[in-house]
Amino acid sequence: MGLTSTDTASVLAIDAGNSKTDVAVVSAAGEVLATARGGGFRPPAVGVTAAFDALAEPVRRALADAGLDRVTHVSACLANADLPVEEEQLATALHARGWGGAVEVRNDTFAILRAGVAEPRGVAVVCGAGINCVGMRPDGRTARFPAIGRISGDWGGGWGLAEEALWFAARAEDGRGEATALAHTLPAHFGLPSMYALIEALHLEHLAPERRGELAPVLFATAAGGDPVARAIVDRLADEVTVLATVALTRLELLDEPVPVLLGGSVLTAGHDRLDDGIRARLAARAPKAAVRVVNARPVLGAVLLGLDRLGAAAGAQERARRYWEAP
Repeated sequence: MGLTSTDTASVLAIDAGNSKTDVAVVSAAGEVLATARGGGFRPPAVGVTAAFDALAEPVRRALADAGLDRVTHVSACLANADLPVEEEQLATALHARGWGGAVEVRNDTFAILRAGVAEPRGVAVVCGAGINCVGMRPDGRTARFPAIGRISGDWGGGWGLAEEALWFAARAEDGRGEATALAHTLPAHFGLPSMYALIEALHLEHLAPERRGELAPVLFATAAGGDPVARAIVDRLADEVTVLATVALTRLELLDEPVPVLLGGSVLTAGHDRLDDGIRARLAARAPKAAVRVVNARPVLGAVLLGLDRLGAAAGAQERARRYWEAP
C-alpha cells in the first residue's frame, strides 16, 4: 500500500556510495524536480553524524531547487548499510534530519537492482570495490548477504582481485608458486622493476594503499593476454558471481522462473569478455531461466523507483522517471 495518493506527494531519493552521492527530488507523478551531487558517504570512517552532515549539503541544494522544505518520503540507498540493524540505525539518524515524513534506508545494492527491473522482482550482483548480491520480490521478500568481507565469507570485488593477483605474483617471483606474467605486469603498472619493489612500496606506503585498486584492470588485461594464473582468478570471480545469484534465486523461490539477474558495479560493467562469457555460461547451467543483463543506469534511479513504489505511484510515473535517467 502506498503512503499517499495526493498529487503533492514527493520523494527525496538518495544514492550514497563511498566516493559520491546522487540526490534527486521527484514528484509522485515521476517528474524530476531537482538533482544534486555530493561527496562520499563513509560512516565507518568519519562517524554517522559527520557522514550525514556531508550528505546534508547536496540534499539542501536539491530541496531548494525543487522549491520544497521537505518531502513525503525519503528513499535512501546507502553504502555501508550492510546489515538490517545498520539500516535501522541509519534510518533513525536520517529521520532526525527532518527531510521527509517517512524514511526508508536500504543497502545501495538495492538501488542497482531496482534501476534494472520494471517491477521489484529479480536479483542483482554488484562488483565494484567489493562484491554484494541482493534479490527482491514484489511481496516485499528479499534475499541478501552481510557482504562485510572475509569474515562473512565474501571473495571478489576490485580490492579482492588485486589482493589475489598480488599473492600469486609475489609467489611466482620468489619461486614458491607457479610462473605468471602478473609478476611483471603488476609492478610495471607503477613503473617498478619487480614484485619485490612493489611489495616494498605498498608496505612502506610509498604507494597509497587505495592505489591497489588500480591493479584489477591490470589483472584482466593480463588474463586477456592468455596468462593461465590470471585467467584462473577471473574464472573464480565468474564462479563467485554465479554462486551468489543462484543462492539468492533459490532463497526467493525464483530459480525455476524467468527472472532478471542484473550485473552492476565497475568490474561487471567494464566489458571483460572472459568474465562476462563465464558468468553467462555458468548461470545458463545452474539457472537456465535467468535473463542476465548489465545495468548501466545510474543507481539513483533505483532509489527513485523504490520511493515511488512506496508512494503507490502509477506505472506511468515510474516510466517518466526512468526516461529522465535513461535518455541519451
